[in-house]
Amino acid sequence: MTLNIGLSVKEPQRECQDKNCPFHGNLSIRGKLFDGKVTGNKAKQTITLQKEAPVYFSKFKRYARGKSTIHAHVPGCIDVELGDHVLTAECRPISKSVSYVVVEVRK
Repeated sequence: MTLNIGLSVKEPQRECQDKNCPFHGNLSIRGKLFDGKVTGNKAKQTITLQKEAPVYFSKFKRYARGKSTIHAHVPGCIDVELGDHVLTAECRPISKSVSYVVVEVRK
């Protein structure tokens, strides 16, 4: 059985026993959503993703490219490859640096 997480995303096809899964566990979603590109997946059940956003410098009246790196938890029911675009949602802190969870993989 899949829980309603309050977002209009596709539900995963298979089930998992992960307690930190928003669909099959008891992890609640709140706060910000990030859409970014996966840059690393070497850690167990964790990915790093890079979010790009323009930064405005008023002194020069120009925009520059800004990047930020975010660590996110990957539930067992979602498959993520290097280079995928994923949607992550903010949740409670899972570890020291992980406060986001992958909700959907966008191709």
